[in-house]
Amino acid sequence: MNPKVPLDAVRRRTRAEAGFTLVEMLIAMAVMLLILGGVFQAFNPAQGSFMTQPEVADMQQRLRVGTDRLYNGIVVAGAGIYSGAAVGNLGNFFAPVLPYLIGALNDDPGRGVYFRDDAITIFHVPTTASQCTIRDKMPQPSSEVKVNAEPGCPANDPLCGFEQGMRVIIFDNTGSFDFFTVTEVQSDALHLQHRPPINPSDFSKAYDVGAVISQVETDAYYWRRDVATNTFQLMHYDLFANEMPLIDDVVGLRFEYLGDAMAPVLRVPVTDPVGPWTSYGPTPPALGVDVASDSWPAGENCTFRIDPATGLQVSRLATLGPPGSLAPLTSAQLSDGPWCPDAANINRYDADLHRVRQVRVSFRVQASAATLRGPAGTLFARAGSGRLSDRLVPDQAVQFDVTPRNLNLGR
Repeated sequence: MNPKVPLDAVRRRTRAEAGFTLVEMLIAMAVMLLILGGVFQAFNPAQGSFMTQPEVADMQQRLRVGTDRLYNGIVVAGAGIYSGAAVGNLGNFFAPVLPYLIGALNDDPGRGVYFRDDAITIFHVPTTASQCTIRDKMPQPSSEVKVNAEPGCPANDPLCGFEQGMRVIIFDNTGSFDFFTVTEVQSDALHLQHRPPINPSDFSKAYDVGAVISQVETDAYYWRRDVATNTFQLMHYDLFANEMPLIDDVVGLRFEYLGDAMAPVLRVPVTDPVGPWTSYGPTPPALGVDVASDSWPAGENCTFRIDPATGLQVSRLATLGPPGSLAPLTSAQLSDGPWCPDAANINRYDADLHRVRQVRVSFRVQASAATLRGPAGTLFARAGSGRLSDRLVPDQAVQFDVTPRNLNLGR
């Protein structure tokens, strides 16, 4: 060391050339990490949106498709015959909306089930000339059906366009119905072979002269829940042998029913040649007339009885509210009878189903990936594995009312 340089100056020069201490380096690194963390945090929401928005769009698409399919299926319920003697909506003859499944693959009544809030069965007659009446009384076992050509049939086609493989329905004014597939058409003899989709292969009754046969569209929608395979779907079922999934990842499907609050009444005497004879529901037989195919007393059916005090036909169903209003129909009301056509018929259904005027549908879907769902609760019907809030996609749900136009004619 140069003796002429002061000791303090040497020390100051040494400190100036020494660089950062360990403590200073740690502090600098901490500050740098905080700044970088803030920068990445600013970009993180964009990354979360990039992951979730495609799933949100897919959920909205599934919700839209499911809503459209259910609405379009229910709104045509009850569309009926528009030529011949049985003109009018199907609700004047039998219940075209059932809160359960029937048919070859799914037969809820066979299991004693007459109400499910996650299933609906619908009947309607499409735009078709295939409408006629039977010529001779038809036996109950499988047989040939002789039919009459109606005025609306195409020219030079005595079988009104019926073809092999066509799905048709037969019904009468007692509340009875059966649906089946045409397996053979014999134009010269006006014959239709029938094959009902439910075993046994016989009809529910022997239909009399004048019963109506028509081409029919049969649809059922239900919620499939299979926890074992993690399958949750909106299903479509044609009541015969075909069912298919429509929408995946459905975590909620519920059908509710609103009906005519007033009990049915006779509009004109049942002996009049021109109907409709009732405000809704099947027409009762004339006073004193006993229908051999049912178990009701003479002059009565599933919706009308004889008042002992007056001897007149009055409603068997209760009044649920003021005229013109709709009343909620509970599961008990739709599954406790009285039964149409009667309690012994294999195709029996609750008479209150003739009241149905509106169907309320609740439909809910979830994100397909479990990583985009959080714990089960209000936002998620089924739990997932996701934990970061900006990377979760809550379930989407919709509720809508469908008013089948054919079931509301004349209201």
